[in-house]
Amino acid sequence: MLNLIILAVAGYILYSVFKSYSKYETYSKKAFENFSVSHDSLKRSELGLFVALVAKVAKADGKVDALEAQLIGIMFDDISAVFPEPQKTKQILKDIFKEEKDRSGDTEDIAHQLASVIKRDRAKTQQFMGFLIQLAFIDGECSSEEEDVLQTIAEALEFDPNAYHAIFDQFEQMMKNVTPKANIEDAYKVLGVSKDDDMKVIKKAYRKLVRQYHPDIIASQGKDEAYMQEATKKTQEINQAYEMIQEHKLKDTNS
Repeated sequence: MLNLIILAVAGYILYSVFKSYSKYETYSKKAFENFSVSHDSLKRSELGLFVALVAKVAKADGKVDALEAQLIGIMFDDISAVFPEPQKTKQILKDIFKEEKDRSGDTEDIAHQLASVIKRDRAKTQQFMGFLIQLAFIDGECSSEEEDVLQTIAEALEFDPNAYHAIFDQFEQMMKNVTPKANIEDAYKVLGVSKDDDMKVIKKAYRKLVRQYHPDIIASQGKDEAYMQEATKKTQEINQAYEMIQEHKLKDTNS
């Protein structure tokens, strides 16, 4: 249960970390309206470089699990939406991710490139590192391999070590304090589905709700604290409900 709840609580933690930058709304359609979409241009852009680093963190422990894939999928949707030709952009971002997750030894170089492109902007660096730390914890814990990759990226980005440890420690403490509470009847109500629905229908409802409420690196810009708190609470309920239903359906199948 814990691993799914991380996805929900993470949004509010990230907001708390960089809420002082509430006027930071760089990533918009207007900002990229004249951008020429190609594999090369996206790979050299700050968001393309960021996707490459996401790939490094996601694959650090040897695999990209289902929760990481879910979060990354939402990220692709949100990032591609601000570029011209969103579908083309999304496919190129996926290609960049696939290329980089299977390539080793260039993490530090990519992070240096990103630092140069964003001119070591403090707000952007903090936003990027916050998301990467969130991703590392999404499966319930940050492995030593993931932590090594995060440290490499943070150092290359010249990210304040105190700020880094503050975010990291918040996630660790959050995982210790999460206590899931729900029952199967409530779970079906939260997702708006019936116990007679199959998992295909239930998964579709779940993904729709997660995409509606999950704050991501693009979607989280410009939202106030009340919105973030409500989104976090709602997404926590959604994740709890989905995992409970999965477990319940599995028990029914095996009984």
